[in-house]
Amino acid sequence: MPSSNSARHRTRWAGIPAEDRISERRALLVDAAFDLLGTEGSAATTVRAVCQRARLNPRYFYESFEDLDALVVAVYDRLVDDLRDELQTAVDKAGTDAAAQVRAVVQCTVRFVDEDRRRGRVLYGEALGNEALNRRRIETGFATAEVMAAANGQVAQRIAAAIIVGGFSELLMAWLDGRIKASRAQLVDQTTAMFLAVAEAAGSIAAKAGKPGSAGRRRTRP
Repeated sequence: MPSSNSARHRTRWAGIPAEDRISERRALLVDAAFDLLGTEGSAATTVRAVCQRARLNPRYFYESFEDLDALVVAVYDRLVDDLRDELQTAVDKAGTDAAAQVRAVVQCTVRFVDEDRRRGRVLYGEALGNEALNRRRIETGFATAEVMAAANGQVAQRIAAAIIVGGFSELLMAWLDGRIKASRAQLVDQTTAMFLAVAEAAGSIAAKAGKPGSAGRRRTRP
């Protein structure tokens, strides 16, 4: 007589269209990899471990992913997409005031990684130790900085955007690791103030660089 476990295995995908089965299995694999990466790290995130946690036969892994790197990048991309959606909502609620928008971005990002520490580990910790994740982290950072600087093509604004994006990642990693002792509220308040100061300084530098005759004065400097 077949066991109840084998019966459940046979009926798990019963009645589900093939395309939906693949999509659901892919989601299960991404969920499992996220949990492993966020709790045990890259070393424990193997194809075998992911399939065991997802309760899937390893052959299903390769119907959705070419290799393990493709899976961990999918985990990272899903987190970035989730954060981007929440950031857009937060910025929209903040209105048109630039300072309020900056605060909304900082507050939303801090909350996102603090409410589920696995997110922060994948985005800022494990991404440094995995070559594929690190490449995607760098690509995402550059893209974010470009968006931040898009309103003004001045070099100073682009430098400021790169400093803010890169510095925020390092700051969050240090805070999540306990190397920076601050409450969530303190972190949001002080980070917002510093980012606004960097943006103001960049604006001042850009304005000075754009003044008539400024380039000429720089060329005559010994």
